[in-house]
Amino acid sequence: MNVDNGYVDAPIEEGIDLKKEIVRLKQEKNAIILAHYYQRPEIQDIADFIGDSLALAQIAADSRADIIVMCGVQFMGETAKILCLGKKVIVPDMSAGCSLADSCPADEFEKFVKAHPGHTVVSYVNTTAAVKAVTDIVVTSGNARKIIDSLPSDAKIIFGPDRNLGHYINIQSGRNMLLWDGACHVHEQFSIEKINALKEQYPGAKVLVHPECRKQVQEAADKVGSTKVLLDYAVSSECDTFIVATESGILHEMMKKCPEKKFIPVPPEDGSCNCNECADMKKVTLEKLYNSLKYEMPLVEVDPEVAEKAVRPIKRMLELSK
Repeated sequence: MNVDNGYVDAPIEEGIDLKKEIVRLKQEKNAIILAHYYQRPEIQDIADFIGDSLALAQIAADSRADIIVMCGVQFMGETAKILCLGKKVIVPDMSAGCSLADSCPADEFEKFVKAHPGHTVVSYVNTTAAVKAVTDIVVTSGNARKIIDSLPSDAKIIFGPDRNLGHYINIQSGRNMLLWDGACHVHEQFSIEKINALKEQYPGAKVLVHPECRKQVQEAADKVGSTKVLLDYAVSSECDTFIVATESGILHEMMKKCPEKKFIPVPPEDGSCNCNECADMKKVTLEKLYNSLKYEMPLVEVDPEVAEKAVRPIKRMLELSK
């Protein structure tokens, strides 16, 4: 057995029914499997719950399971661990990172915060535990506007790390938040040119855009919102065709909820493929999930001092999201 690459690399018995064995191990060990909408379809299908970062954080906080398996990226496992210090938290592939979190090194962000005293520090959930530890409130794309609106109108606010989400909230709320200059490399690849080409091909289609996309792309949207907001809009809309500008993993749940509707993923700007995927979100496989449950590795660990500081802004987010 080897875990040097961030996941349990161990032989699996030939002919084994992975899905059946994952369910058996989950029940045997009182484990819960959580998966983000951007995960592979087979991972979403076997998970106990799928959702965006806010939903998964809430489920982790309320869970009575002994083991939480977070099928997502590293920061999601950290968030779950911070909320559940007494539980085992596993990310099946700990090498699954996040370009947005990487764009905000904790030491540089802390210097930025100290250079602007008197500001309320609001950080997107797509950050490391160390960044959350110097934050006053954590937000997701689904609750960021609501939480910002709850702060005094004259409050000075630092928002990080996503500049596109920050710009969107500034426009929607009339605020002038001080923005950290970070971005998600997947959502940065969407272009107005690709969307316009698809609109010509599918006249009448509604355009759904995640707020991590650039301003020009947001302005082309019929609906801007988190993965959950876009999913709900697609379900309730009378339209039967949608052009979707977010990580293409969400299309699996959209098609399950609305099999009679058509969903077209927006390709990246460079045209390298027909959809735009996060390679890190696709690292978790059924094999890795099975081995992680079998061996209860790799475990997510967070420094207790960092966790004590980081849990406060996360809990404040959960309270303000009710």
